[in-house]
Amino acid sequence: MKTRFKPKYNIKKGDSVVVIAGNDKDTAKPRTVKQVLVGEGKVIVEGVNIISRHTKPSAQNTKGGIIKKEAPIHISNVMLWDAKEKSGVKVKRERNEDGKTVRISKKSGEVIK
Repeated sequence: MKTRFKPKYNIKKGDSVVVIAGNDKDTAKPRTVKQVLVGEGKVIVEGVNIISRHTKPSAQNTKGGIIKKEAPIHISNVMLWDAKEKSGVKVKRERNEDGKTVRISKKSGEVIK
C-alpha cells in the first residue's frame, strides 16, 4: 500500500477484535491482535488464517518439519469488539479532557481501552 502519508487505524496491538470476513469468520468470538502491519494495511490475529510452513533442518531448528503460524489478514476484515455490546462495533475518535485522543464505540458510547 503505497501512500504519501501513513494511514491511521483504529486497531492496535492487544485489542479484541472479531473477524467479519474470510474463512475464519466468526462475529461472536473475540480474538486478540498480535501485530498491526501499518504499511501493508494488515493485521495478525491470534488463531486466524493459520498456514503450514515446511522447513528444512537448520542450526536453530535441528528437526525441521511443518510449522503452523498465523498469516496476516486485511485490516478491513476485522472489527473492534465491544464487551458491553457483545459484538463488533464501529469506532469514532474524540479528544478527552486531558487532550488525548480516545476511541469511542458508536453503538454504546463507551471508551474502548
